[in-house]
Amino acid sequence: MKVWRGFLNAIVAALLPLLLTCAVAAAEDTAKLDDLFSRLKTAEAEAAGRIESEIWIEWSKSGSPAMDLLLQRGRDAMAAGDNQTAIDHFTAIIDQTPDFAEAWNARATAFYNMGEFGPAVSDIAHTLTLNPRHFGALSGLGMILEESGKPERALEVYKAALALHPNLEGVKDAIERLETEAEGQEL
Repeated sequence: MKVWRGFLNAIVAALLPLLLTCAVAAAEDTAKLDDLFSRLKTAEAEAAGRIESEIWIEWSKSGSPAMDLLLQRGRDAMAAGDNQTAIDHFTAIIDQTPDFAEAWNARATAFYNMGEFGPAVSDIAHTLTLNPRHFGALSGLGMILEESGKPERALEVYKAALALHPNLEGVKDAIERLETEAEGQEL
């Protein structure tokens, strides 16, 4: 029993620096994203675009070069219109790193592109559980709700996305369109 405890203590001692490094890196990533989101709230449209790009870059870091490459391959497949291959790549990432929100979001987008709203909504739910500030996932959910004939819920979700990213492309137009439609129905 003493040998076993000694072995476990040696493993913990060996892993502790790695775990502490990961915790520090995660805190630095959170601080960087907090700063980016703070700047995004008050940025003019042009600056907001640059800040949004920085946020997407941060969200796209899995912590593993292999998973990052697989994410890029999935995005490339989606851009080429091969959504099934994209889904396969994103699923492989999710199988290996289930707490990587961007893999869930990317797969949701591929499902959406295929007209598979159920799996897309499920993956958006995972994305938002892991990253509640994911304005892209919120925007995608708004689109699905709107296309599914749920304009009131879509409007709520679009407003939540806009609260995170006041210059989010297309969302202001969607809100205006849905509010105009709702006013027309009240007459």
